[in-house]
Amino acid sequence: MKALFLGVDGGQSSTIALIGDENGNVIGSGRGGPCNHVKSGDGREKFLRAIGECLSAACREAGLDVESVEFESACLGFSGGPQDKEPILKEMLRARRMMVSTDAPIALAGATGGEPGVITIAGTGSISWGRNGEGRAARAGGWGYIFGDEGGAFDIVRQALRAALRQEEGWGPPTALHARLLEAAGAGSANDLLHLCYTADWPRSRIARLSKVVDETAEAGDPVARQILERAAQNLAEITAAVRNQLFQEGETVRVAYIGGVFKSRLVRERFTRLVELTEGNAVSAPLYPPAAGALIEAYAAAGMRPHLFGVPDLK
Repeated sequence: MKALFLGVDGGQSSTIALIGDENGNVIGSGRGGPCNHVKSGDGREKFLRAIGECLSAACREAGLDVESVEFESACLGFSGGPQDKEPILKEMLRARRMMVSTDAPIALAGATGGEPGVITIAGTGSISWGRNGEGRAARAGGWGYIFGDEGGAFDIVRQALRAALRQEEGWGPPTALHARLLEAAGAGSANDLLHLCYTADWPRSRIARLSKVVDETAEAGDPVARQILERAAQNLAEITAAVRNQLFQEGETVRVAYIGGVFKSRLVRERFTRLVELTEGNAVSAPLYPPAAGALIEAYAAAGMRPHLFGVPDLK
């Protein structure tokens, strides 16, 4: 039987599996639910269900029996980290080689097609991660919403809420963010909105989605909202530079890619690109492939293979 390879991208919104053959053809793909945390509440059950769903769907599309399939190599990356997941996966999957990592290595592998470079991720939180030609890796950021995640969507909304509160209390400049955020949340005042954000009905992921309101307000010309997004881009460029400086020589050509919902903002994306490309050698671009394809590339690499991928589906 031909060798099979598995790549999985597990995140806070969904889990995606790709199965590839020994020639780099993607023969099956599947999607499951979120699987970010295993130890919190019903996290283990959600994790088992998400992996089972995406793997079953991918095997079904590939014409494989999910109960008996064995992979030559498998790579699985998770936004919540690998430590609490690896023992469970070794019970669920049969693979001659298995790598379990954070989401950053698979995002970089997808972004560059497995080549060296730096990836900056800005979703709810933020992190920059890179790997050079010698295989040495480095990171900056990604320390969570209390101590880090500068430039991420939650941080953007936090800054916007602070601006709305300062206007309401009379010690900050006027900003359209005040009215727009209240309308989006259905709150009567900035104080009411702030208290909503401390309830279970408003987890960080829901708060982070208000970053779209900040972007729309900035695009409409509000200077306070624009300044918040410019600061976010600056923060993301700074952690990118920190990783680059740890791994690459001055003037060395480095591919820098970006991924995550924050980069859907034209203002953030364009300012980030301008700032990063001020450094000689840096070239900023969108990813070649999504993270699930990056996980598949890493699975091939673990087996000493570097095939071109064919038939990668649209995973949006």
